[in-house]
Amino acid sequence: MSWQGYVDQQLVASGHVSKGAIIGLDGSQWAISPGFNLDPSEAAAIAAAARNPSSVLGGGINLQGVKFMVLRADDTAIYVRKGSDGACIVKTNQCVLIGLYGENIQAGQCNMVVEKLGDYLRENNY
Repeated sequence: MSWQGYVDQQLVASGHVSKGAIIGLDGSQWAISPGFNLDPSEAAAIAAAARNPSSVLGGGINLQGVKFMVLRADDTAIYVRKGSDGACIVKTNQCVLIGLYGENIQAGQCNMVVEKLGDYLRENNY
């Protein structure tokens, strides 16, 4: 499956992720869903945060020009939220998955979908 296929078929098609992206650990864009306006500087900052999650605790992460509060950050996942919107960011061996959700999606459902794909990619050395 292509990287775009993972975004379209595994993340967004689940109905629990409103927009998704896969970026490299260097912040390069591998795949992104339509309408997800991820700025290159935001992608680079997210990749850096995934490599060093403690660096964003007490700060925040910008997505689509909006600053989100970090709820939790560890070696595999970062959870952020602003109002009814939020995101689950999952680091694998070679990339970072980003799943956004809005007011009609439960955070836990989004987290489960993104983390499950992250587990699958890690198991297959991605």
